[in-house]
Amino acid sequence: MWMHLLRPATHLWPPVLLGSQFVFNIGFYAVVPFLAIFLRDDMLLSGGMIGLILGLRTFSQQGMFIVGGALSDRFGARSIILCGCVIRVVGYLLLALGDSIAPIILGACLTGVGGALFSPSIEALLAKAGTDSEASGKRNRAEWFALFAVCGELGAVLGPVLGAVLAGLGFRQVALAGAMVFIVALGVLHFCLPRNPPRKATLHITPWWTTFRQPRFVAFIIAYSSWLLSYNQLYLALPVEIARSGSSEKDLGPLFMLASGLIILLQLPLARFARRVGAARILPCGFLLLSASFLSVALFAASTPPDSWLRLLPAACFVTLLTLGQMLLVPSAKDLIPQFAAPSMLGAHYGALATAGGIAVLAGNFLLGSQLDRALTPSADAIWPWLQLAVFPFLSAVALLFICRPGQEKKKS
Repeated sequence: MWMHLLRPATHLWPPVLLGSQFVFNIGFYAVVPFLAIFLRDDMLLSGGMIGLILGLRTFSQQGMFIVGGALSDRFGARSIILCGCVIRVVGYLLLALGDSIAPIILGACLTGVGGALFSPSIEALLAKAGTDSEASGKRNRAEWFALFAVCGELGAVLGPVLGAVLAGLGFRQVALAGAMVFIVALGVLHFCLPRNPPRKATLHITPWWTTFRQPRFVAFIIAYSSWLLSYNQLYLALPVEIARSGSSEKDLGPLFMLASGLIILLQLPLARFARRVGAARILPCGFLLLSASFLSVALFAASTPPDSWLRLLPAACFVTLLTLGQMLLVPSAKDLIPQFAAPSMLGAHYGALATAGGIAVLAGNFLLGSQLDRALTPSADAIWPWLQLAVFPFLSAVALLFICRPGQEKKKS
């Protein structure tokens, strides 16, 4: 009887995974958006040091996804998800209790490593459950990933609200609250996630680096990596446009709410539309929308902003087009991964997809970050950084026209 209870119940996975994404994002966004303020006001660090710490935190997550995915394939998703929760709890405790720069940096990096462990594992489980759901005539895999994005966005909306409520108590108390969220999630997932089936001693484990022996998959993740570079501009380039327009940092809040509202309302119907159209057509279109989002700001970058609310129009166009492109791209791309990977290698493939994006963000921000200083003041010179940013998703759109040609797509199960 007990073995029956421990047997993985695939039809129960998706609700648990969706709830996990919701709770994880609440715990993440309640803490990390306030980290820069803590480093500046409490730790008295320079802007350069703050940027370095935040960059290390981002890269320790995105850059380590391939490791987390490979470990998930080797040891089972459940074990790696639980380990990721433990590591993020340790990271938050270091942020809450650290009294010098060293534990703070370590804590920030551990929050990233924790995410690098559980995120590709959860996506691999969701891909398997979505495949089973689709085979039984129920919700398809792309729709499950769309719901996954919606739940994550709901958490991303509520997380900063929770953090702002607790902010009066101090950042360290906020970090302790974040640790408690992940401790509760750890307990729930320990009982709800399917247990890893016992592995036979003779089972052959395919090395994770074989992921990169597929030329078409490597080309795919390189082309797709400009998505994360583009999306990261919400945090790097959008504040520059806000400064150029003469607006204040307070105007970032409504713009982020605009992005969240679009995802919550439109993600699922757009994912269904993308599924009908097919990845070969929808992925290039999504990247063209990303490119258009940067061009929409470039059109106004040289002009003096008006004194009315219309000064926010370029920023609003940027956020809207970027978010629409995201909603078309992400579920479609993640739905394609099982076409490249055997079930035993899903984690490594999802990890490789995210790691390529992390490398693109690190390299792109390093190369283009200084260029954005030219966009702070309305002038003809302010156009060029936005045009440079528009080039990368445009090249991805062109590349994906060939990588995802209809004749190359495998028949969906």
